[in-house]
Order: sequence, then C-alpha cells, then structure tokens
Amino acid sequence: MSKDLFVIGVDYGTDSVRSVIVDARNGKELASSVFNYPRWQQGAYCDAPQNQFRQHPLDYMEGLEQTIRNCINHAGPTVASSIKAISVDTTGSTPVAVNQAGVPLALTQGFENNPNAMFVLWKDHTGVKEAGEINDHAAKFDINYLQYVGGIYSSEWFWAKLLHVLRADEQVRKACHSWVEHCDWIPFLLTGGTDASQMKRGRCSAGHKALWSVDFGGYPPDAFFTSLDPLLKGYADSLPKATYTADQSAGTLSAEWAQRLGLSVDVVVGVGAFDAHMGAVGGQIEPYHLSKVMGTSTCDMLVAPKADLEGKLIKGICGQVDGSVIPGMIGLEAGQSAFGDTYAWFRNLLSWPLGELLSQSSLIDKKTAAALKDELIAKIIPELSRQAALMPVDENAELAVDWLNGRRTPDANQLLKGVISGLSLGSDAPRVFRALAEATCFGAKSIVDRFNSEGVPVKGLIGIGGVAKKSPYIMQMMADVMQMPIRIHQFEHTCALGAAMFAATVAGIYPNVEEAMAAMGGGFDKEYFPDQRKASLYQLRLRRYAELGKYIEQENK
Repeated sequence: MSKDLFVIGVDYGTDSVRSVIVDARNGKELASSVFNYPRWQQGAYCDAPQNQFRQHPLDYMEGLEQTIRNCINHAGPTVASSIKAISVDTTGSTPVAVNQAGVPLALTQGFENNPNAMFVLWKDHTGVKEAGEINDHAAKFDINYLQYVGGIYSSEWFWAKLLHVLRADEQVRKACHSWVEHCDWIPFLLTGGTDASQMKRGRCSAGHKALWSVDFGGYPPDAFFTSLDPLLKGYADSLPKATYTADQSAGTLSAEWAQRLGLSVDVVVGVGAFDAHMGAVGGQIEPYHLSKVMGTSTCDMLVAPKADLEGKLIKGICGQVDGSVIPGMIGLEAGQSAFGDTYAWFRNLLSWPLGELLSQSSLIDKKTAAALKDELIAKIIPELSRQAALMPVDENAELAVDWLNGRRTPDANQLLKGVISGLSLGSDAPRVFRALAEATCFGAKSIVDRFNSEGVPVKGLIGIGGVAKKSPYIMQMMADVMQMPIRIHQFEHTCALGAAMFAATVAGIYPNVEEAMAAMGGGFDKEYFPDQRKASLYQLRLRRYAELGKYIEQENK
C-alpha cells in the first residue's frame, strides 16, 4: 500500500461534532476539527426539568461542513484529492420526524422552531410513559419482541420517542412521513437522498433501538404497534426490512455536498452507526473485553462470537445484535445514563454563584468577571479530583446513587432518581464529589456483574472518551472498584477514528474492519491497575450502594 489513501471519520457527540482526516495506511491523524453546536450551547429547544432535550438539524449540518472544511484546509489540497471515503457515527437513539423526501420537519416551513420537529436527543426522557406502555403491551404477545433488547424497552429509544411526539403535537403528526435515526440521516443527506423509503437503515440503530431482528423478519408487525396506539399505524410497514452493517456503502457524495466540502463526487459514504459502536472499533475492541465510551453518559460495548451466544439472551442490557459493532460477531450494549453529566451537574451546582452573582460585583468590571468565571469553572473538577484523591476510602463516608438521569443498565428505568446519603456538617465539596465519583464507578461495576451473571464473562476493560483521557482520578477509582486493569486508548477522538476505520473498509482499502483496526489502531497509552488494599472496603461500599439503590427503587414504585 504505497499511494496516499486518506479517509474521514465524523463523530457527532452530545455537545459537538468532530471530524478527522486519517491516513488509512497507518491510522495517523492528519487534521481534526471540533464544532460546538451553537443552538444547543444556548439551551435552545430544551427544557431540562421536563427531561426535554432537542437538537436542531442545522447544528448538525453546519458542524459537518465546517469541521470537514477546516480539516481539508489544514491538510491541504493534495490530501483532499486522495480522500476515498467518509463514515459517520452519532449519538443514539436520536431520531427525527421527516417528510416523504427524508427532510427533517425542522428544515421545512412552519416547523423551524418547533422542538417536536427536531432531533430527539438520546438523553430526552419525555417518552417515559410511552416506554412503560410498550413494556406492558409486549407482555401480551406470544413472541417476545423485547428479547433482543434485554427485555425492557427504554424511553431513550426509537418507538417510545415516536409515540410521544405523535401524541404531543398534531402538526408534526400530520406532517410526519417517517421516523429516522440521526446516524441514518447524515449518510442519506451526504449522498443526496430525496426519498425516505430509499434510505439505508443501519443494523446498529435498528437492532438496538427499534426492535429490528432477523427472527421477526424485520420489525414487529404493524398490528403490534397499532394495537398499542392507532397513531403508530403504518410506521413499521414503512421501514425497510433490510438493514445494513457499517462496513457497507450508502452511496457516494452528491454534487451539492462534494462542492460544500471541497471533495470529489467519487468519495464513498458509509452506512452510519452509533458513536459507542464505532468508538469500540476505534478503541480496538477485543472479544469479551468491555469497551467503555465514557463521556456525558457511558456506552459499554462487548463483542462475542455468534456461536458462543447461540440461544442465550442477556437480560437487562441495551441489546444484542448480529453485526452491530463488528460484522460477523454479536454486539452487546449496556451503559449509564449519566456519567460525565453527573460531575458536570455537581460543578454547575457549585458554580451557581459565579454565573449569577459575579457579574453583579462592584469590585471588578464585567469583562474581568466573565473571564474569572470561566477560569474558576474550568478548575472545579480537577481541583475536586485532586483533593478527593487525598482522602482514604472510608466505609462510613457519604454514599450516592448515580441515577441522576435514570438508569440505563442493568434493567432500564428512566423514572429513577439520584440520591446522596450520609450527609453531615462535615460533608464538604470534595467529600460529596468523591461519593458521586464512587457512584458512577459502582454503576459501572453493576454492568460488569450483570454480564458475568448472565454467562458473558468480562475479561478486560478498555476506556475511551473524554473522561477516560482527562480524569486519572476517576480511572484509578474505576480500576480499584472493578478490581480489574483498565487500558486507555491513545487516540483522542476514538469514535471518529472508528468511523475512519469503517470508511477505509467501505472504500475497499481493507477487506474487513478487523484488518482496518489492526493497521490503523495506535494502541494504548496508559493502563490503570487496581489497588488490592482497597478491594474489601469497595466491596462493602458496593453492597451498600446496591442496598440504597433497592430502597430508592422501592420508594419510586
């Protein structure tokens, strides 16, 4: 492989989109660019107390164009002419209502500022009632349509969100032709799609969030949905029965998007998938090693040979799907609904006076006040981590449960709430932060324990994402709580690298994604080993965490 071969990976996260240009021969990054969603940063179209989190498609489109343009400008025209493919990952389940042409309704007249016409972000839990109805309804059927999603349907997923939006908004209901995942829409957009019925739906999104399975011949039948609510009539039948793994092509760049990006119309566009799934590939996942994508939430991915899981259904996880991570293997997903979001919540709680009162100070001018606010907020989590790390593990210390955004795994329940117990007048900020950090690690341990108890042994841990790279304190605690080493992947934008690996496969540079991983993966730059001296104390506190969680769950009922 002597000639220049470059690919682009695009990773849509919760707060921003990042693109990377990667040398397909060795995985070396030539350029990267990050774009923070401007409307999202302003809090537009969101209502956090109501668990409503929506994102405008213009944030996605502007970010796509700007980041790729920035990368090309940095890498130069020679690189641009040698780019062979683009692949994209996104958050999920993050679906949107589209018209017959596959255009999100928020991009059409009359819906520009309607939150229900926008993408319903993964962390939006407005459909919690509808998810409960789906779970109750599924129990009435001889076929268990929830068997491949852990037996419990979540408000974070495709059908619950669709039903909620249809019930909540008559205008959207009348205009909605189909319901589309973000990871499926971006490739459709890039390839110039004009007919929603021709959109290629990814195996990843369909299998983990929309109840697609080969065993069902596609999705559950229309009768399943219409007997739940007649508003769902026709939606299942409108979805194509075929799905596509991320090593397959969605087409080539349209003339419009080739011009907008400064690329050739010969550039191949891969079928999309979720960020954690492509991130696991970018992080060089191995069979039975749990790949933990740690950002605002966590998504935990595990792959296993098909023969090993024959006839085995894993309870309480977010799906087991053939080909969702690595084509030819079973991909299993779990995760926590709040991880980095837990630390961000506490930081925001502590920094409230900075945002609300500092600008009113008569001692400093507004410009200095704003700069001081930004400086201090940026230092809160690192300083809390530093001071918390100095404290010994105390069996009687403050204890928290990490369900600030509900519980994703094990056993999804988005009605649950977080809690902090054992507070006293001696409970200062570092001590409470330590309790929250422990809670997120205990939540992670609960996922590992569920896999192990269901006969899927977790043999190793791989950490990727922002928290894994930036927080040694959390990672060391994770290793101590798990009593397992955790390797941290060296690549900064691991999800985007995974997308680039799939792009290289789609372009035919490699025959499969495993070979792309071997050639383009840069390995690990850090490994945290457990402190055996803390094992018994963490086991004790983990039991208390579980007991406190059971109490909260019982009170919630």
